[in-house]
Amino acid sequence: MTVIAFIIGIILMVVGLAVSIALHELGHLTPAKLFGVRVGQYMIGFGPTLWSRRRGETEYGVKAIPLGGYISMAGMYPPSPKATGDGRAGGGFFATMVQDARATNDETIGAGDDDRVFYKLPVFKRVIIMLGGPIMNLLLAIVLFTVVFSGFGVATATTTVSSVSQCVLPASASRTTCQASDPAAPAAQAGIKPGDTIVSIDGTAITSFAQASGIIQKSPNRQLAFVVDRGGQHVTLEVTPMLAQRQVVDAQGIAQHNADGSVKTENVGFVGIAPTSAIRRQSLSAGPEAAFQNVAQVAGLIWQMPVKVYDTAVTVFTGGQRSADSPMSIVGAGVLAGEVASADVPVSNRIAGFLSLLASLNIALFVFNLVPLLPLDGGHVVVALWDGVKRAWAKLFRRPPPKPVDATRLVPATFVVVVLLVVMGGVLILADLVNPISLLNP
Repeated sequence: MTVIAFIIGIILMVVGLAVSIALHELGHLTPAKLFGVRVGQYMIGFGPTLWSRRRGETEYGVKAIPLGGYISMAGMYPPSPKATGDGRAGGGFFATMVQDARATNDETIGAGDDDRVFYKLPVFKRVIIMLGGPIMNLLLAIVLFTVVFSGFGVATATTTVSSVSQCVLPASASRTTCQASDPAAPAAQAGIKPGDTIVSIDGTAITSFAQASGIIQKSPNRQLAFVVDRGGQHVTLEVTPMLAQRQVVDAQGIAQHNADGSVKTENVGFVGIAPTSAIRRQSLSAGPEAAFQNVAQVAGLIWQMPVKVYDTAVTVFTGGQRSADSPMSIVGAGVLAGEVASADVPVSNRIAGFLSLLASLNIALFVFNLVPLLPLDGGHVVVALWDGVKRAWAKLFRRPPPKPVDATRLVPATFVVVVLLVVMGGVLILADLVNPISLLNP
């Protein structure tokens, strides 16, 4: 691993994250301007401003900490109710937070902006603006996965045999060498050799190794006629798959366990062959398919996030092995990007690996921002939809239009969500520094 390549990988990940954030905010900015909302700021990052420039009514800029971004729209919420006395709310810390949030919101509404505020837009326009950011991340992920799958190609198992097992090892065995007591593997007994290309099995033409594996696994103790291409000649071999146990794994290749903690196994047919792999370009549909598969996987993990973060924190203090599907921070993503950039593989493989990693990061941003809690985009969508439901209900029963939903009342709940996000982010950063997930030592 070269240090320079590792550092370059980290830098590229930071740049990739900044571009992803910029496109996310552009997804909000474009429909907001299209619908006539006044946008005061478009900022990438948080903290001190490194650079900014005003064009028209909007200030565009970059801040020091590239961990997010925002656009400042006029009237995200309805203006504050008429204040009495000194205008401050009583009731303690959270009441003061609500009042401060209202005051900040009021400052975004300038003279002449009464009809250019976000909260007055029809519900569907507000939803479009808030979903624009996450959708940009999804579209970027689709583009990146398409470049990887259809441009660079992916390693695909072929129908050519790369190796033949000489024996059958028990599923629980940790050794990789054969002993005299181990039964001979059916493929070796039948005479299959490395370099043979499987043409057909029992009269079924074979077009992929997965197809061959499926037939073998479903045919324990049944003789199968293998036709293989060996040096241009078709050779027929009789192979009888033996009944064997294998570990059950999920879609990510992670071993599954029974309720008692033991490794889950299943009985399948086994002959003992492994395929060669070749880089093959996939159809243009492969990129979108991979993106939506990732969306489903990440969505399945989001609701488990608190538990997984807790399990990750435990490994920090106990030194236990970190799960391969453990969540990670941008620090962890940077480490993986560094490992990809410095891996001892062709440059094209490194580029494809980096693009895949960046695409997965954008899928995570897409799914995470759809969580229906403020201050995330999904929370703003819920507020807009609730406002629409109230208006539809009033119209249905011919009642006066209700007041717009005042989301500043949710500031205390938003504060709790922010604190939880900060804590979880801190735990993951610590874990990525102390006990990182590594591609080199999974």
